Amino acid sequence: MDLYDCNPKYIRQPKKIKELIIGLCSAIKMKRYGGLLIKKFGQGSLLGYSAMQFIETSSITIHFDEPENRAFIDIFSCKFFDPFAAVEFCKKFLEAKKSKIRYHLRY
Repeated sequence: MDLYDCNPKYIRQPKKIKELIIGLCSAIKMKRYGGLLIKKFGQGSLLGYSAMQFIETSSITIHFDEPENRAFIDIFSCKFFDPFAAVEFCKKFLEAKKSKIRYHLRY
């Protein structure tokens, strides 16, 4: 999912990013596996935090674009989850004004 016009305070704080991941996993009924990795890197228009969380059925990866206050969230899972519940939670949590979602179901 792509989220636009996110609350700039939330996408710049590792504590809030951790809260987002924990809440997202709960919202889509996924169990986290291992620790959360959060790193800030990039330059100019590419500057922002990235986060990666393993889940028992695969992983969640996020990149935050600080200059444009955007979030790009990928959830890969071999277990079904509701993609609309995921975007609803993330949009509300990050106070995003607009979102786009793309999903692919594997059988």
